[in-house]
Amino acid sequence: MAGSLDVLGPILEMMTWVGFVPGVPLLVSAWIIAKRRCQWATADAEQFAAGGFLGLQWVDQANEEQKVLLDVAARDGSVDSRSVVVHYDVCHPSRCSLQPPRHDNTVLILGWILTGVGILSTLGGFVLLLL
Repeated sequence: MAGSLDVLGPILEMMTWVGFVPGVPLLVSAWIIAKRRCQWATADAEQFAAGGFLGLQWVDQANEEQKVLLDVAARDGSVDSRSVVVHYDVCHPSRCSLQPPRHDNTVLILGWILTGVGILSTLGGFVLLLL
């Protein structure tokens, strides 16, 4: 039993470092990314034709008219009616979508997992000291 506990100590310490060293900076960078991300808003838009292309026009939150041409995938039948709901980036209104935006939190999830491994390994090391 004592031999297996001697091996477990260095493994737990290594896992502490493997968890904390990349985990905490990933959490900090995820927080910075979340703070710098612009909000998205929705507006009622109307379709228009421009030289064989399909576009959308709407009035944003600052009461400015925005016009955007749709890409090929968006105009292949996903827009059926004349009036649609458009989701746009408040900081960059030309970034728009017909579907609600999906913010990926990969950095945040990976940071939480690695930091959790570091915390559990640290607690396991302290428990190992008491045995």
